[in-house]
Amino acid sequence: MNKAPGVVHLVGAGPGAPDLITLRAARLLAQADIVFYDALVHPDTLALAERAEKIAVGKRCGKHSTLQRFINKRLIDAARKHAVVVRLKGGDPMLFGRAQEEIDALRAAGIRCEVVPGVTAALAASAELQISLTRRGMSRNVTFVTPRVGAGEEASDWIKSICNADTAVMYMAAGQSSAIAAKLIDSGLTADVPVVIVENASLPGMRQTATTLGELQDTTECLTHGGPALLMIGRVFAQAKSAEHPLVDQAVVQEAVAAALSA
Repeated sequence: MNKAPGVVHLVGAGPGAPDLITLRAARLLAQADIVFYDALVHPDTLALAERAEKIAVGKRCGKHSTLQRFINKRLIDAARKHAVVVRLKGGDPMLFGRAQEEIDALRAAGIRCEVVPGVTAALAASAELQISLTRRGMSRNVTFVTPRVGAGEEASDWIKSICNADTAVMYMAAGQSSAIAAKLIDSGLTADVPVVIVENASLPGMRQTATTLGELQDTTECLTHGGPALLMIGRVFAQAKSAEHPLVDQAVVQEAVAAALSA
């Protein structure tokens, strides 16, 4: 008699900080027989899967990555061998995580799956800034967008989405920030619209840069240092540049302190 296949759990690892995963996620990692994990998963989070075989299947822009169809096949094969399979994804599995492709492939193969939500980077960044994405009288809606387009996919009208939103958060866009700012201004947003770039949200190496669309359009320097970053756009972020809510780049502060101590 053939053994019934196991269950594949699509688990959100959160924005980076290991202590921001859910209790359910931690329990499943401890029970897992095998874990397929993304590139941005923190090592301390992965360490919770003490007994599991661990396989990297991460996707990073501009770097070698595993094709989605191979990830799908490996999940199916693993479920036919193991009882508890975890697909560990950065942030929340259901937001820009290609979860639907994996869910559809598992269903087609007769494999049961479960989705465990996680804290997405936009919410972690909002918490770090202590600026709500929604604010009474100012922002009654939020849009999450990405300009990234996969091979064979049609481009989305992300510009229209942002222009129609009170607050917008762009994923996988920091490397195109100057061009994005120019497109948004050309599409009708004013140059004084506040923008905050948050890199490595929730982690000790987090960096925050407050600017405007106009300043961002004219910037030629790279405002990030290789970590995952968000572009956060909207009037709610005006206070990020104000004296009442100064936005501090912690890396710059540390460099200044080190220079002062060595003087």
